[in-house]
Amino acid sequence: MSEPDLGVQLSGRRLRNPVLTASGTFGYGKEYSGLVPFEKLGGITVKGVSPFPSHGNNTPRTAEVNFGMINSIGLQNPGIDKFISHPDYLPFLRTLDTAVYVNIWGKTIEDYAEVASILEAERKGIAGLEINISCPNIKEGGMSFGTNLKLAGKVVKAVRQSTEIPLITKLSPNVNNISEFARCVVDNGSDMLSLINTFPAMTIDIHTRKPRIATNFGGLSGLGIKPIAIKMVYEAARAVNVPIIGMGGIFSADDAIEYFLAGATAIAVGTAIFADPQTPIKVIEGIKNYLNQHNLDKLEDIIGKVEIS
Repeated sequence: MSEPDLGVQLSGRRLRNPVLTASGTFGYGKEYSGLVPFEKLGGITVKGVSPFPSHGNNTPRTAEVNFGMINSIGLQNPGIDKFISHPDYLPFLRTLDTAVYVNIWGKTIEDYAEVASILEAERKGIAGLEINISCPNIKEGGMSFGTNLKLAGKVVKAVRQSTEIPLITKLSPNVNNISEFARCVVDNGSDMLSLINTFPAMTIDIHTRKPRIATNFGGLSGLGIKPIAIKMVYEAARAVNVPIIGMGGIFSADDAIEYFLAGATAIAVGTAIFADPQTPIKVIEGIKNYLNQHNLDKLEDIIGKVEIS
């Protein structure tokens, strides 16, 4: 039997397969050299980059919980200047045989535009920018933009005016109507969507009677959020006609297939990488097996094909 075609189109770029790594879970790529064969991935999305360096939040910043993980890293990053110049960041990423997406964030709309403008001038090797308007773990920016329809539109519009690089907007699940946010950011220039980000959450050590996260609260990811993410991808896919990268609780090919059926064009593996860095590769092989089992020639045959009664 011939190999099924796993290729997908993301805003003019054809990826060898639909499996990416999620921002914040794969560092800046180099951290996984020797652990993951980059050339087998559809792409990677690196940790968020802002105009300024950020040390992130105090530790402890992660806690394992049933069916997931809570994190409050706080978007630690080297800042845009070091990102584009230091050999461990953008220069290294340019050597990889895979699509590279750069997650960007800021405390103000101007911050987002500044990062986008700088990366426009350094666009070699960058397949797209992921606009993070949904992180719940910072005091300024992040989710405050992603849960306000007007501000979400303004951020995306400002970034669009600053660059011609394809744009992905990472949406927050902490809204009443994901469809209207999907339409808003697309109307303001986003070429693609990624969803979902984490949910604000808390876990307490019953012996110390203190939160297990230094900032008290963090973002919940992992298997526990997958059913909610599937629903939101389904709703967003029916609201806009752009590629969607689905994420949230993908630990196996079966999880990924659910996202494709709901309408995602690609998926991103996140929390599972911490348990097993080989998860994205295993998911790719599992998708191939699924398509072969169902006598399907290409992945496109199942995208959006959930049967709703």
